[in-house]
Amino acid sequence: MSIPLPVRAQAAASQLAFWLPTPVRRAVAGRTVRIDGQDLALDAQLLLRLQKIARAELVQGSVEESRALLDAGRHLVSGRPIEPVSVREIAVPTPDGDLPATLYTPVGLPEKSPLLVFFHGGGWVIGTRASHDNAVRFLAKHAGVRVLSIEYRLAPEFPFPAATEDALAAFEYAVAKAGDLGADPARIAVGGDSAGGNLAAVTAQQAVRRGGPVPAFQLLIYPATDFARRYRSQDLFAEDLFLTDVHMKWFEGHYVPAGTDLTDPRLSPLHAEDLSGLPPALVVTAGFDPLRDEGEAYAEKLSEAGVEVALRRHEDLIHGFINFTGVGTRFREALAEMAGALRQGLSKRD
Repeated sequence: MSIPLPVRAQAAASQLAFWLPTPVRRAVAGRTVRIDGQDLALDAQLLLRLQKIARAELVQGSVEESRALLDAGRHLVSGRPIEPVSVREIAVPTPDGDLPATLYTPVGLPEKSPLLVFFHGGGWVIGTRASHDNAVRFLAKHAGVRVLSIEYRLAPEFPFPAATEDALAAFEYAVAKAGDLGADPARIAVGGDSAGGNLAAVTAQQAVRRGGPVPAFQLLIYPATDFARRYRSQDLFAEDLFLTDVHMKWFEGHYVPAGTDLTDPRLSPLHAEDLSGLPPALVVTAGFDPLRDEGEAYAEKLSEAGVEVALRRHEDLIHGFINFTGVGTRFREALAEMAGALRQGLSKRD
């Protein structure tokens, strides 16, 4: 498939535009966007403006076309690979076949270090380990942890609950093979962004219910937590802010089979009856994100169940920000803060 000119044009423009003086960037981005008492960061607004000029969207055309365009444009805003981080390809065995995975290890990290089992975002339909490569490298390097990034099965070829089964199998593999991975089995966390945040939350719940090993920490980055209810943030941020209402319905239509109980905790972890006993969590939300309110509702329910939880809303950012490390400074600041919290959360297990 050939890559449309708008993607190439956006790539060139984005790298250049963020080096311009602030007044020029503001002129290009337009007047400050203010919604719900929040001001959108200039870096985010400029990125959205460039996206609009290039007529690029998160979802375009068919599933195959959307996946190809995401893969082609993944270097657009992620920047050069963060080093020094070594990578090793691993096959994670499951009852349904091996899952490809990548183990990221910061150079110089000692054996028996913490490990994060990471599930990428992309609405359970698009996204890969490659699309989140630099975000994972950033977390590995700045949190001082190994990261096992999982290529779970995607819909519509493998609809719900396939991804949840893969996620749990990947966590259990990480615990069982901690020695081979150079990890401390007592300090294995789960995490992910968006759809991956959903899978991390579901994995933690299932691990507790099964009575086996439990993650040491949860890193839930703008997670989807509730398919059964529509939230105010979905109306406030339905258009023009990277993840739209149309996109969310498209993802749900491919991931969730007709007739599925939308309150099934494996789909909507917010609807689990009992959240007690879950590991400590950091829930990160973005102010200009349709998923903001359900992520924060999940943090509140965790707290009510006695779970140690920190909620951090980056009120000036948009959905997907962990993948924008190559442009501006604001996105990297937010990810660096997250890495620090992950380091601290796992150090408590020393």
